Amino acid sequence: MSVFTTYLQLGFWHIWSWQATDHLTFLLALCAPYALADWRRVVALVTSFTVGHSLTLALATLGGVGVNVPVVEALIPVTIMLTALLNMGRVGGADSRLPRRPTSVLWALPNALALAFGLIHGLGFSNYLRSLLGENSRPVTELLSFNLGVELGQLLVVGIILLLGFVVLRGFGAARRDWVLTTSGAALGVSLLLLVQLLAK
Repeated sequence: MSVFTTYLQLGFWHIWSWQATDHLTFLLALCAPYALADWRRVVALVTSFTVGHSLTLALATLGGVGVNVPVVEALIPVTIMLTALLNMGRVGGADSRLPRRPTSVLWALPNALALAFGLIHGLGFSNYLRSLLGENSRPVTELLSFNLGVELGQLLVVGIILLLGFVVLRGFGAARRDWVLTTSGAALGVSLLLLVQLLAK
């Protein structure tokens, strides 16, 4: 197996594992306000998140920035909490089944936050990748393939969340407000638990 394939799989399975509960929960919070029909909006959000975490993943892995692991680990649950709270604050009326058309400000704010939070999550990814690389100081191939694997895993997670939302909203006729509050509330609860566990160490 080539180095590229090995690190591609490591990136993918890093997302699809219990070790990545924090990142999976963030994706849930990020996608919670949107339905399958909003896939273009979700692509814009995920792209912003990807740009952020790809940048810091590269810089930290290649030694461009230092990583304070305890601080980064604590900040990741905070990004989930803020995203979930933003969702709950923006939720529509009780009978809302479809998202409101966003204004330019509401369109830009989630993208900016996704980009900023991606910077933090990228530092978390880099900590895992650097532990795999050991003494390899400039692992360009490994970095690229690992990041691609993370993106493939991330896209699969997002697709599943959107499909699940489609089934709940259209198949079961659930109100959009209930879906957003339930999923965002679940993400908020998980993030609080993760933060408490980190602080208790």
